[in-house]
Amino acid sequence: MVSERSLAVLHAIVSDYVSSNEPVGSKAIVDRHQFGVSAATIRNDMALLEDDELIAQPHTSSGRVPTDKGYRLYVDTLASVRPLTGAQRAAIERFLGESTDLHDVMARTVRLLSQLTNQVAVAQYPSLRRTVVRHIDLVAIGEDRVLCVLILGSGVVEQQVAWLPASQVTEAWVHGLRERIAEAAVGADVEAAAAAIGTLTARISEWSEPGEADLVRRVLDVVGSQLSANRTDRIAVAGAANVSRPGEFQGALPVVLEAIEEQVTLLRLFDELVQDGRDVTASIGRENLAYGLSAASVLASSYEEEGATVAKLGVLGPMRMDYAGNIAAVRAVARYLNRFLGEER
Repeated sequence: MVSERSLAVLHAIVSDYVSSNEPVGSKAIVDRHQFGVSAATIRNDMALLEDDELIAQPHTSSGRVPTDKGYRLYVDTLASVRPLTGAQRAAIERFLGESTDLHDVMARTVRLLSQLTNQVAVAQYPSLRRTVVRHIDLVAIGEDRVLCVLILGSGVVEQQVAWLPASQVTEAWVHGLRERIAEAAVGADVEAAAAAIGTLTARISEWSEPGEADLVRRVLDVVGSQLSANRTDRIAVAGAANVSRPGEFQGALPVVLEAIEEQVTLLRLFDELVQDGRDVTASIGRENLAYGLSAASVLASSYEEEGATVAKLGVLGPMRMDYAGNIAAVRAVARYLNRFLGEER
């Protein structure tokens, strides 16, 4: 069991190493921290920490650096998480408050979180399967184009153009098709609306005018693709350039970049983390081995959409990160996002 003073020495080593990126020696600890003991005593504590594999010596005659096991103990024994400043809290509220729709909210969220932490920020879109389809519109924007507009109860607005043979597009025809599609899908959730559009497509010959089946199918395919895009899990990412800082990931950088690109890996990892019940969960070093991220640390939290659906957000970075500050940032952004989306409903 680690003694109280040895634990304090570990905290000092983590703090100094995070700020300096240099191995920490006993003399530096005595000079920078008020332990009231000699450097020899601190060296004894460091030897005990090294025996417990909580710190390591990168090379002969150097100071010590935390191991992933040491970072874990440090995070688990943080007495308090450094709160964000009033200016930071105001910036979060103002920046997210300027969002125009859900896509903008998510893009702003990861950009802000990346700026606050200097790490890669990741935010999962809220699951929209049970979100109500608020409005569907078709607008003729040319002789051969129809703009399909989908608006969801969560604020998502999707616009996509269906290209049609010019000789058969009229305002009356577009209006009639819009009414039929809206009758089938508006008011239903995304899952049910997608099924309804699929049924309309399968039965085109039963309700469309002779010779119009191809036209109708083109429009239904666009509307169906808009609905399908909002049934799948998506994430927003910002700050990927932060992983390229020299020396942070050493030879593991290609694996980390691949994980960022492979969104499924991040979604699985974040999903596992938020299930432990804490408001912000950390997974450090070898704890991420199953995901190929044994050189990285991940901090994850969650937020709710429509009162029940849980989505995740957090940061990914090197083990040498400011855990206290980053945990505070993830927690604050999750709470503001939760509140903002609640106000938007």
